[in-house]
Amino acid sequence: MITQTHVNSGVMNMTKGNPYKLMVKFALPILLSQIFQQLYNTADTFIVGRFLGTSALAAVASSGPLIFLLCSFFIGTAQGAGIVIAKYFGAKEYDKVSRAIHTNVAFGLCAGALLTVIGMTLTPFFLEWMNTSESILPQAIEYFRFYFAGSLAMVLYNVCSSTMNALGDSKRPLIFLIISSVLNVCLDIIFIRVCHFGVWSAAVATVISQFTSLLLCLLHLCKKGNIYTITFKKIHFYKDMLKEILKYGLPGGIQNSVIGFANVIVQSQINVFGAFATAAYGSYAKIEGFAFLPINCFCMAITTFVSQNLGAKEKKRARTGARFGVLASVILAELIGIAIYFSAPYLIQLFDSTPEVVANGTMQAHICSLFFGLLALSHAIAAVCRGAGKAFVPMAVMLSVWCVFRICYIITVMHFLHQLQYIFWAYPITWGISSIIYVLYYFLSKWQDGFDKDLTPEKLQTTELSIAPEQTAEVSQITVSTEEPATEENELLPGLEKEPNNE
Repeated sequence: MITQTHVNSGVMNMTKGNPYKLMVKFALPILLSQIFQQLYNTADTFIVGRFLGTSALAAVASSGPLIFLLCSFFIGTAQGAGIVIAKYFGAKEYDKVSRAIHTNVAFGLCAGALLTVIGMTLTPFFLEWMNTSESILPQAIEYFRFYFAGSLAMVLYNVCSSTMNALGDSKRPLIFLIISSVLNVCLDIIFIRVCHFGVWSAAVATVISQFTSLLLCLLHLCKKGNIYTITFKKIHFYKDMLKEILKYGLPGGIQNSVIGFANVIVQSQINVFGAFATAAYGSYAKIEGFAFLPINCFCMAITTFVSQNLGAKEKKRARTGARFGVLASVILAELIGIAIYFSAPYLIQLFDSTPEVVANGTMQAHICSLFFGLLALSHAIAAVCRGAGKAFVPMAVMLSVWCVFRICYIITVMHFLHQLQYIFWAYPITWGISSIIYVLYYFLSKWQDGFDKDLTPEKLQTTELSIAPEQTAEVSQITVSTEEPATEENELLPGLEKEPNNE
């Protein structure tokens, strides 16, 4: 029996059609999905703060930077496969798309298992190293260990989501996250408000929700007959794909870890000022996380758009999309920052109405929010670099500015001044420095030539599977649709609209 692998199911071709419409259409579902993802992350903080008190809120808040530090390396590295997948999808090398996907899943399995062991066994050491207050240490350890019991689901969900996004499918991750987010909030209320469980139950609710979203992703990606189909017997490390994933993903993983390490240092210095300062920092972090979601979604759109178009040798089109994404991110971020500046006291009170918490959280918002445009500029140009295969550039900038310089600054001001507001100023100062470096690189370098060594003219030809006549009835064949879709200016590959909405 002959089976076929279809290219036109559940993907978006970003190499044709209006670049602006494509990027917005791709970014909007990501925005909504990230809102829901942030929602179930924030649900823990909000419900814990309201029903378990300031100490419990501080315990959850103190875990945030450390969770990001440990998770970000593996997730960032795994998401390097998204660049590889988008590149070969744009170049129409669909066999390599499949091998990259299966290699990424294998990496996710190993990374998730390792992260579970590290997170659950080394929790007390990490939290004590961060100067976590003894009054909240037992609850922080509880929360941290239960949270990391779900590391495998967290990493694999990001693997699956990055795969779908690389192929232009940002709608299904949205649907899956809506379901898991609603489940997380409901479980938080049941465990904490109804059953009166401790802070650990908030982590359990998050873990259950993460496994639910992973299961939904796997049910979709394991469907037969598509280029993204995951077959369990094919899950292993393909040497050529692993090399490329690490080439593009390892710098991203290191970059995320660098940011995470710097944030852990900041958190450890803030913890010195007591539980109120820790709770305020955690509350503001949740607000900033929500506020920056539109910028994150544009950055993901930039990376996918640039990767697909440079893979297809559409350099001028890649530059057009990059320019639009950067400008949209900066303008949107600054408008959001202005809104947060004026509404900060009311937003902080949603998490904790203690006067000291509100005062410290509002102070941080007033220091940082008006500089969101600089933060967006750095992230957007970093997304361009990653999409062009220049992942080393943002890694080097983050390492030198957001880690080394930021830590040196904090240590210096704490030694001479020892006031909380000067710690907060570390953020806009380093955002400004990194933005200057990124702008110079964007205009002076040839970032659009990043894939030239990987994609020769021969590689740009559609991949075909050569089969002897007598073998055609016994083996699978990859077929590539060459028809142009009739609607929406070629934005979607044929057949996408025909799929049931509930998939």
